[in-house]
Amino acid sequence: MTKRISRRYFLGAALASGAFGASPTWAEAPLTSLRPIARGGDFLKKLQKPAEALIERANLGGAVAFCVANVETGFILEAHEPVLGQPPASVAKALTAAYALEALGPGHHFVTRLIATGEVTDGVVQGDLILAGGGDPTLDTDGLSKLAALLKDAGIQEVRGDFKVWGGALPFAARISKEQPDHVGYSPAVSGLNLNFNRVHFEWRRAGNAYKVTMQGRSETHRPDVHFARMGVVPRSLPVYTYEDMPGRDEWTVAKGALGESGARWLPVRKPELYAGEVFQTFAAAQGIKLTQPVPIESLPDGTELTRHESAPLRVILRDMLKWSTNLTAEVVGLSATAARTGKTPKDLPSSAAVMNAWAKERFALTSIAFVDHSGLGERSRISAPDMMTALSALRKTTGLKELLKPFKMLDERGRLIKDHPLHVRAKTGTLNFVSGLAGFIDLPDGTELVFAIFAANLEQRAKLSIAERERPEGGASWNRRAKVLQQALIERWGVLYSA
Repeated sequence: MTKRISRRYFLGAALASGAFGASPTWAEAPLTSLRPIARGGDFLKKLQKPAEALIERANLGGAVAFCVANVETGFILEAHEPVLGQPPASVAKALTAAYALEALGPGHHFVTRLIATGEVTDGVVQGDLILAGGGDPTLDTDGLSKLAALLKDAGIQEVRGDFKVWGGALPFAARISKEQPDHVGYSPAVSGLNLNFNRVHFEWRRAGNAYKVTMQGRSETHRPDVHFARMGVVPRSLPVYTYEDMPGRDEWTVAKGALGESGARWLPVRKPELYAGEVFQTFAAAQGIKLTQPVPIESLPDGTELTRHESAPLRVILRDMLKWSTNLTAEVVGLSATAARTGKTPKDLPSSAAVMNAWAKERFALTSIAFVDHSGLGERSRISAPDMMTALSALRKTTGLKELLKPFKMLDERGRLIKDHPLHVRAKTGTLNFVSGLAGFIDLPDGTELVFAIFAANLEQRAKLSIAERERPEGGASWNRRAKVLQQALIERWGVLYSA
């Protein structure tokens, strides 16, 4: 049933268009006749500012590219800078999700195993015990606690050999992107054995003139201390954090002058196998099973599986990845998909991304896609708005991707949610410093469905930033707000223009 555009939406569209008095920004000669216009849909359409005017008002610098089409007909309704390749940021995860679904299947489970290399006699493992990762990006401390309990339930009481950890199911990367500061939790290491999204919880509290600090593998119900990651409080103001790759540990320092009374944050883990091994060792001890210090191994020997931990189905993992935009999940599912597609473990993130690029070109006839990873964190990734839109439109009909995307919040001029907005949008956002993307689907009140992609980037401004400035650059937050206002303005423009 066709829905009428509400009076509230009419007022919003009219105000956004300057219908009730132009602000200084819009002070200009009339673009259309001042004679009375027939009220109704045509009146609203005539009020809409050109897309170029909305882009100019956003004052983002750099370049803005977009493309919007009718899903049912495939007809392109409007485009701006259609051949320009822009950084997709986390919008790339929408393609990664489709790539993983096709290669692995929606019911795929990632498996973490405990393997014994020797005979098991009367509950005693005569050889080594191996914690073998299967690439699970969602394995957390609670999962390892359950795995230790399962080992106990399997009748294991003692391990005579060494405790070893293996993450070779996927290639190791010390960080997702070298373009990010050392201490940001969204660029951790990648491995076949990951824990807590490869982040460690750092907390501090002033105690007289000193600080008490903890480094923990926190989860919903457990807070085990870890020692492979160490933090030293140093009497300085800057830099706030330093990192050093030391044998067997992650060595951090923090500036005492930056701490205040107390606080906490997640830091990236660079040695994920040791991290998972140390936390599992703690839980095994709680079950009465004493293990040696974990030792990473490069190849997995033959052995007997004692027990295992399985992840949620891939479709659930991808839904959460698109909701929370977790970079580690994107990289792991992308690498796993490439391994399944090619029959061999990819060399590294860029080579795996190249396989995904080739898949997208073949699958959707894309011409501009050039991703360097699966998460969009690498700033050198590129894709045009029409190519992203084309892929999303095809995936809408084959994978149910639209249902995995989260609703896009339509806000009023004060940033408050408009609960009864007549446009319903599901989309993937993407944000880097001075880069903003949005791509997805718009359901119009009359039942029409649109597919779109919007990419904005001021790469000149971004290039001026040092790596240290990239966590909270001056002007970055206001630029991002203006980019989001532009995205909503374009969506509302299309909602008026392309409704019957």
